Amino acid sequence: MTVTTRGPLSEAATYDVTVVGAGVVGSAIARELARLPLRIALVDASDDVGNGSSKANTAILHTGFDAVPGSLESRLVREGQRLLASYAAESGIPVEPLGALLVAWNERQLAALPGLADKALANGYESARILTADEVRAREPELGPGALGALHVPDESVICPWTTTLAYATQAVRAGVDLHLNCPVRSVEPGDPHVLTTGRGTLRTRHLVNAAGLYADEIDRLLGHADFTVTPRRGQLIVFDELARGLVRHILLPVPDDRGKGVLVSPTVYGNVMLGPTAEDLDDKTATGSTADGLALLREKGRRILPALLEEEVTAVYAGLRAATGQEDYAIRAHPAQRYVTVGGIRSTGLTASMAIAAHVVELLADGGLPVAGARELEPVRMPNLGEAFPRPYQDAALIAADPEYGRIVCHCERVTRGEIRDALASTVPPGSPDGLRRRTRARGGRCQGFHCGAAVRALFEGGRA
Repeated sequence: MTVTTRGPLSEAATYDVTVVGAGVVGSAIARELARLPLRIALVDASDDVGNGSSKANTAILHTGFDAVPGSLESRLVREGQRLLASYAAESGIPVEPLGALLVAWNERQLAALPGLADKALANGYESARILTADEVRAREPELGPGALGALHVPDESVICPWTTTLAYATQAVRAGVDLHLNCPVRSVEPGDPHVLTTGRGTLRTRHLVNAAGLYADEIDRLLGHADFTVTPRRGQLIVFDELARGLVRHILLPVPDDRGKGVLVSPTVYGNVMLGPTAEDLDDKTATGSTADGLALLREKGRRILPALLEEEVTAVYAGLRAATGQEDYAIRAHPAQRYVTVGGIRSTGLTASMAIAAHVVELLADGGLPVAGARELEPVRMPNLGEAFPRPYQDAALIAADPEYGRIVCHCERVTRGEIRDALASTVPPGSPDGLRRRTRARGGRCQGFHCGAAVRALFEGGRA
């Protein structure tokens, strides 16, 4: 088992496959490749896995009911939802099946609901049905005035995106994948093998997978391709305090338009309520800051959807960047002669589709000559639970009796214990920063945002890395 987070790369080794990008999709691909008796590398420019688009999405486990029928995305989301739901149950990734309501607020949106129901059928989803205004009000009493009806999609769920990515990466590393962080790819010399110049030295690989998210088009051009261009689409979100959780029972979705699914209101597995995202096309692939205009827009939309929500305390605001390409489907392209696969244009559905995307990519690599015989089952992983709907360590008397560190709370807002922080720091893929620790434990993620526990958490983080 090798996790390399700093220091120069060894130039002596040649990998069979290197995956560029350790987000949820890249980590899923590395995990799938780990089943083969090959030498695999997973590289990322950041100091942690899942530190780009994957950490800041809307965390919905989709049914794929509204994908473009017949598209690759439709197939992979449908397959991926089944695979990830099973994997989450096995691995301890928190999932809450809440169902979704696509709420119609005007006659045009109401008229669109039958077409959306037909689209769901075309995508193989048969459980969606149209509700009257009275039925919608009975399901969501706090909904704003004026709702004319809704499409009910009972199998939409919320999931923990942080634990999902980390579970994939953990299982991959335990199976022998080399994880190279702080390792930006600066150039690629195509050949046999490909030679990658990175910020930490040279890496050689026979096959290459580009899952670089926002930078997938730039890696693609290093291999001589220009099939798509990534436009960073910023999504700003507001996270409300756990006291707001009783206001909403479903994922509340707008009727989608050509820019995506629009602004939603959704519970999270951490017990909060989330409002967002915006959809702002930018030029800067690092512009993850929130803006006054963006937050004002969200508040305006939220006041229409769930007025009482705007009276609740805000825990945090954040923004993520989605890899928009202007295309209606994933930009997954195989170049067998180069032993190279591009995995680009993966929208917010990529979390749901991740395991199916991984299986699809391995098939494409096999078409390019990758030997895929001798696949094995991986040792299961069991991840620490971050979800409020499931037991947490501070609630487990037997666990605390066996190890009192699980009874010593450090972050009182999120009820995170010293034992959880200790475990995260000693884990297979340890955090590279206090923010990485937050995504593994929820420490500093509550209403005070680390004002009270920040110093103690940082001291434990620095002590655990010493």
